Amino acid sequence: MQAKKRYLLVSLGACLLLLAYLWGLQIGEFHTQHQHHQYHHHHQHHLYKVSQSRSGPRQRWPEWTDSLNNYLDGGEQEEDTPRLQHQHVSPRERREVRNNIYKSKRCRMDTCFDFSLCQRGFKVYTYPLQKGEKISESYQKILAAIEESRFHTSDPSEACLFILSVDTLDRDQLSVQYIHNVKTKIQSLSLWNDGRNHLIFNLYSGTWPDYTEELGFDIGQAILAKASIDVDNFRPNFDVSIPLFSKDHPQKGGDKGYLTLNNVPPSRKYLLVFKGKRYLTGIGSETRNALYHIHNGEDIILLTTCKHGKDWEKHKDARCDKDNEEYSKYDYQELLHNSSFCLVPRGRRLGSFRFLEALQAACIPVLLSNGWELPFSEIIDWSKAAIIGDERLLLQIPSITRSVDHDKILALRQQTQFLWDAYFSSVAKIVLTTLEIIQDRIYSHISRNRLMWNSLPGGLYVLPQFSSDPAVFPFYYSILGKSPSQEFTAVIQAVTPLQSQLQPVVKLIIAVAKSKFCAQIIVLWNCDKPLPLNSKWPSTSVPITVIEGERKTMSGRFFPHDVILTDAVLSLDEDSVLSTNEVDFAFIVWHSFPDRIVGYPARSHYWDGSKARWGYTSKWTNEYSMVLTGAAFYHRYYHYLYTHYLPANLLSMVDQMANCEDILMNFLVSAVTKLPPIKVTQKKQYKETMMQQGSKTSRWADPDHFAQRQTCMNTFSGWFGYMPLLHSQMRLDPVLFKDQVSILRKKYRDIERL
Repeated sequence: MQAKKRYLLVSLGACLLLLAYLWGLQIGEFHTQHQHHQYHHHHQHHLYKVSQSRSGPRQRWPEWTDSLNNYLDGGEQEEDTPRLQHQHVSPRERREVRNNIYKSKRCRMDTCFDFSLCQRGFKVYTYPLQKGEKISESYQKILAAIEESRFHTSDPSEACLFILSVDTLDRDQLSVQYIHNVKTKIQSLSLWNDGRNHLIFNLYSGTWPDYTEELGFDIGQAILAKASIDVDNFRPNFDVSIPLFSKDHPQKGGDKGYLTLNNVPPSRKYLLVFKGKRYLTGIGSETRNALYHIHNGEDIILLTTCKHGKDWEKHKDARCDKDNEEYSKYDYQELLHNSSFCLVPRGRRLGSFRFLEALQAACIPVLLSNGWELPFSEIIDWSKAAIIGDERLLLQIPSITRSVDHDKILALRQQTQFLWDAYFSSVAKIVLTTLEIIQDRIYSHISRNRLMWNSLPGGLYVLPQFSSDPAVFPFYYSILGKSPSQEFTAVIQAVTPLQSQLQPVVKLIIAVAKSKFCAQIIVLWNCDKPLPLNSKWPSTSVPITVIEGERKTMSGRFFPHDVILTDAVLSLDEDSVLSTNEVDFAFIVWHSFPDRIVGYPARSHYWDGSKARWGYTSKWTNEYSMVLTGAAFYHRYYHYLYTHYLPANLLSMVDQMANCEDILMNFLVSAVTKLPPIKVTQKKQYKETMMQQGSKTSRWADPDHFAQRQTCMNTFSGWFGYMPLLHSQMRLDPVLFKDQVSILRKKYRDIERL
């Protein structure tokens, strides 16, 4: 009887304990669901974005299926909290890492970022390098890109964002570039403030055998710009996923993509290629080990080698020797440039160098890396440039790639080239894209939309402070089915006193004002003499506004004055000789090419091999690469871009020399459009007229003026990192220009006359 009672009591106790445990679970579950529900309301957009990259919306499963979920989502990935299996990590350190990850995992811009620091604008401060501190070549490039950008400030009190001088790129403890004592170094910074408003760059995290996303120090509330980041560890609208790039990646400029004009039809020799390591053990093995199943040796060439690491022969399997032999038969570059699709399977980590290599080669990336938050996923629509596969469905990849038609292949390849050039071709572009994404979050009321980021010329050249409406930029008229306004504003640079009604500037104002497209004339008074009386200016049917700059500088001619309301600007030197017909014709041409400079005086550049530098020539030849702004149309947005995008040192150089502002504008527009300007044909005696007007006081007669322009060419190309100017032989003439037909049949009759 006693035994029975004891049995009942024990059973009852066990039941009560079980009930208490289940009740505790239920409360925890309710709490999680409640948090999840609140989070869903606050961050609906981000949740949708994350669910997009999976097979469907997230659902809450019982606790015991979490490990199954991880397997289904691509079992090779890092889990929510790193698997701390390293023998050299103490239990206390494991707890600390786990707590830090949990604490910072909830960070979003509205909870972990101090917006009040950004009220005076988006300025970025880089900490000074500590004495004896070593940094890698790649991190030097990142810091240089920030310091050369328009965002940089050397005053921490005006900074909105802070960048460490401690190199955090390689956090693999087995790497020679691993920096020790990062935690101590960061904690000693007086401005650290638990990482708030700090941006940390990282390319490699974790180490053998797990390659988790652990950095080995507490990032606090800092934003992480990280390569190979897992969707589960990525904090939407807070972190930035960046591409993995090599130490040889150029700091600025960057090589062009390899899509050439003769690639139509777009089919290439191979359909799908890959050449890389095969991992015999550990994480990242499964996908690459299975590639031989779809390799056919004809149009699908998937090559792997076991030959890497010191002791590869210990682990080698039956296929290694055959694989290694096949591997050595093919040249990687030849495969890359002769295939329509390039396989980008995960390596030890989620991202790999293959991704950028495929983009540059105009080889459509086929991504096999489940759970990878793709680079700049917040702004880039990767479905327009890549095939996003699933590691579990490897055997379907050949049929998926074969089903893509020629038109789609060409469109995908063109988009790879745009994305490569706009955001990935240099370290500076990767860094600036990261900064611009963060800037868009801070000033979300004027941020760029997806159209701006995913269409030429890309988000780096579309400053949302000018407008967040794509319809006001010259690049999007055709996409949006719009066209620029039918009027222009003439902006005349005046540098000599107004003493006579016979001066060229007076004749110019009268001729321009007669154009039926002219809305207003603005005279920029850049002369040391006082402003002339209003009565001295000719009377015209269009309003004349005279603006006297506080600082009379050459760059001032491109200042975005609020008074300019038309899309088109006709930029003029005071001694330009243009007839009304020439103005009308040039405007009509510009209307068809609103993103380019369209005008009359042309110049060219060339490479001077003997001096190993760029040369400038004003010889009248068939080729040109610049149309000078002494008589040219362009869109008013370029005033804004010139003033706010270009660095202060280039603008001050132009102002000190009182020269080269027209060359710099040509560099800028060609860098944005990737196209040459457009020359329109001037009247027969234009050249002779300009010669007569070139008096001794003219700057064109000064030999130093020409030498300065040579110097400018090389300084400008140095800042851009490459030569953006492009040669053209196209000239647009009025119909019947110089044809031997009745003058009455010609629309622009006086272009042939003086």
